[in-house]
Amino acid sequence: MKTYKIGQIVPSSNVTMETEIPALFRSRETIFPERFTFHSSRMRMKKVTKEELEAMDAMSLKCAQELSDARVDVMGYACLVAIMSMGRGYHCVSETNLHEETVKNDFPTPIVTSAGALINGLKVLGAKKVAVITPYMKPLTQLVVDYIEHQGFEVVDFVALEISDNLEVAAQNPMNLLEIYKRLNLEGVDVLVASACVQMPSLEAVDLIEKEIGIPVTTAAICTTFEMMKKLGLETKVPIGGALLSGKY
Repeated sequence: MKTYKIGQIVPSSNVTMETEIPALFRSRETIFPERFTFHSSRMRMKKVTKEELEAMDAMSLKCAQELSDARVDVMGYACLVAIMSMGRGYHCVSETNLHEETVKNDFPTPIVTSAGALINGLKVLGAKKVAVITPYMKPLTQLVVDYIEHQGFEVVDFVALEISDNLEVAAQNPMNLLEIYKRLNLEGVDVLVASACVQMPSLEAVDLIEKEIGIPVTTAAICTTFEMMKKLGLETKVPIGGALLSGKY
């Protein structure tokens, strides 16, 4: 029985990635033999503003070195908006730079960014038109929408909850999403992104919303988990977490 080490590069104020991603992997452990341990390195960030996000992103390379010292099997960069606010397609640049640090440390490690993972998850689900919920302020949400559209999707509608304090984002009740999603126009939408932010809790609501609306529902955290499992060569089947983790893909 193999045990995999999951590494995460996490904003210092983020508490959700270290609960939702392990919850998904633990759920997988109930149906498969593989086991997982979780290891994080932090980069400072309290307010979700473009300036703080840029300063934080600069610290990600040091985090990659630290996690590489622990010889983790896969590494996830757990801040979607930090990547998307740096400019279109930046996840490719970030993934290359972070991987380079692990190569320099003599332990080449697969890298997943939550931004790249969300884009890939939407592709895997065959999405063309999407609707998105974010906790961000409107200007940052517009950057996220532009980023997603630049990757070839049409964002039909979005809700921005306009919360700038990152701990307040983490304190949101995921079950509120069962009401929040009703504000969206879902006509013709292929996939609902219930949380485009890895700090906004959503896991408990995903399967319930999916049942209600009859189309795939996903989140940045779910897509990140899917991508990590792919990089580890594991079957992407988990008892929770919506269509993407149903084992069909």
